[in-house]
Amino acid sequence: MSDTASLSEKKKAVDISLEVAIRLALIAALVVWCIRIFEPFIMPIMWGVIIAVALAPLFGKLTALLGGRRGLTALVFTLLALALVIVPTFEITDSVVRSSIEVGHELEEGTLTVPPPNESVRDWPVIGDRAYDAWNSASTNLSAAVELYRPQLQSVGGWVLGKVSGLAGAILVTIIALIIAGFMLTYAEGGERSARSVAGRLGGPRGESLVGTTTATIRSVAQGVLGVALVQSAAGGLGMFLAGIPGWGVWTILILFLAVVQLPPLLVLGPILAWYFTAADSTVVAVVFAVWSIVVSFSDTFLKPMFLGRGVDIPMPVILIGAIGGVIRHGIIGLFVGAVVLAIGYQLFKVWMADQAGGESAAAST
Repeated sequence: MSDTASLSEKKKAVDISLEVAIRLALIAALVVWCIRIFEPFIMPIMWGVIIAVALAPLFGKLTALLGGRRGLTALVFTLLALALVIVPTFEITDSVVRSSIEVGHELEEGTLTVPPPNESVRDWPVIGDRAYDAWNSASTNLSAAVELYRPQLQSVGGWVLGKVSGLAGAILVTIIALIIAGFMLTYAEGGERSARSVAGRLGGPRGESLVGTTTATIRSVAQGVLGVALVQSAAGGLGMFLAGIPGWGVWTILILFLAVVQLPPLLVLGPILAWYFTAADSTVVAVVFAVWSIVVSFSDTFLKPMFLGRGVDIPMPVILIGAIGGVIRHGIIGLFVGAVVLAIGYQLFKVWMADQAGGESAAAST
């Protein structure tokens, strides 16, 4: 009798386990399906959240100026933000296209000339001699140099074309994210309550306080890293535009990338300066451009304390890894989102470790 009861209990346990497994599998399948459907919208929404959180203080001041009308403020904010993105993008794209067309025409007609290199190019670290030889070859016989370096030029051209295509997609995502940010800022109070409610549901009382940590991290990285990078790239691009540097739009994008990953813009502006001193018609203009480039390159020394004064301290390796990993995983837009997301993860990990250390010390004292 007992054996029969035991078999019955085992069968019941197996049935319950099978039912639970089936339910979990169905839930997992539903979750995966939802994630795949939602996946194309993750980056625009994440980017929109970052923009909304970072600019919320500015939005609040603008709302006060407009008499507390949040809907009107959101409309004005969105239009201004779109103008600040679209107008410079148009100018940079126009610069890239125009420079490419001019170089192509001059190359076909045989009128494209390259000024000879200065002897100081030989003193460049590591690549000095090779850079001088390649530059000198191009200045004496450009057609032969192009033929000699054709595989490398084709490889670089393909890479640049791919990055330009990625940039177009990043601009589109940014435009969508700005519109999303405008909606989020309009209903910021309800959104904050929802975020705290979700965090409390997941992490209890401690989860709600982590919303503040996340907000502070987003603003710190957006202001102290992305903000400084945008200022440096804009200033560098303006200097190159006024100096008449060919393809200044491409170099501006490179400066932006370097500034986000915490590398000095001088890595781009330095070689341009070396070329400009040999090609400029006016030495005074070349000197002014050199001084401007140096100021731009080292401007982060006084910009970061201004932007990060009220933020949280994020180690630069975290920003570097987040930015590079974001680019590899998500393209150009990942340059910004990756740095912010990894910084948030780092800050939450620090909070978790501090909580654990506090709990262990309390247990030891008892």
